[in-house]
Amino acid sequence: MDTAASPTVSASPVTRLLDGLSAACRAIAIAGLVIITAVQAWQVFGRYVLNDSPGWTEPVAVFFMALTVMLAGAVGVREGTHFNFPNVRDALPDGVRRIVVSLLHLLTLGVAATLSVWGWMLAAATWDIQLAGAALPAGLRYLPLAVGGAIMAVFALERLVASLKQAGN
Repeated sequence: MDTAASPTVSASPVTRLLDGLSAACRAIAIAGLVIITAVQAWQVFGRYVLNDSPGWTEPVAVFFMALTVMLAGAVGVREGTHFNFPNVRDALPDGVRRIVVSLLHLLTLGVAATLSVWGWMLAAATWDIQLAGAALPAGLRYLPLAVGGAIMAVFALERLVASLKQAGN
């Protein structure tokens, strides 16, 4: 964890709210893994025991896979455990490291916001189309991208603010 910009140093109301959001994301991601396992088990049972593959299992499993990945990714952004290079960061001189860390949080915020906006646009553009195999709107596939990207952006903003505050000290 990047302790230099840890968002949980203080117990402000915003921090407590984001702690709760992070815990909810983690719980939903774990539940998503359980649901994926159950849905895929039903697919195998239907195919090999009942000789009748249910068509709804693939879109439901894909939805929960996307939801799990996006929410777990958001938690990773908040906790600083997402993809990074701590050895390179830690080898930088203190002043340069603070700038690089802030720029990386800003970049993460930009990418997450872009994912969210594109996710909302794709969901809206395909909402009236029905998914093959399930009586669900096709736009549902893009909601995890939209929601997860928005949560990821909030967490990246929190980390950016924390790193800027630390740089100011």
